[in-house]
Amino acid sequence: MRDQLRGNGVSESVIDDAVLILSELLSNACRHGRPLGEGLNGDGDDGDVRAAWRVEKTGRLTVEVTDGGGPTRPIPATPSVTAHGGRGLNIITALAEAWGVRDDTRGEVTVWALVQSGHRHEDFATRVAAPSAAAATAAISDLGFADPFDDVD
Repeated sequence: MRDQLRGNGVSESVIDDAVLILSELLSNACRHGRPLGEGLNGDGDDGDVRAAWRVEKTGRLTVEVTDGGGPTRPIPATPSVTAHGGRGLNIITALAEAWGVRDDTRGEVTVWALVQSGHRHEDFATRVAAPSAAAATAAISDLGFADPFDDVD
């Protein structure tokens, strides 16, 4: 993907975003979708998903992944701080100009994202950044726990 996009004159920052988006889309397809060719009754055996990307003349890049559909629609989750997953579509929302879901009559589902230089939602990093040490210390002290060493001389 990187080599093809570089060959089409796509900027490195857009390529970096596109690679991360592709990774998230592929992970979601493998985790939540059925393989292509597998009908709703589970009779297929292809085990594949399809990834594609194209650069328009305007420079806008579309990245998409197609799978055989799944039990739920792709929507961003609100994972807990300690959750091991559930952030992929939020990452895509932050990096992409837009993203969406397209269904076809065979039951295939395609999740696509438009990536273009200058359309990154820059506030994403501040929304997911860890609190500063001072803020974390203040939050802990506000809990009202006694210091276990208060009585030790």
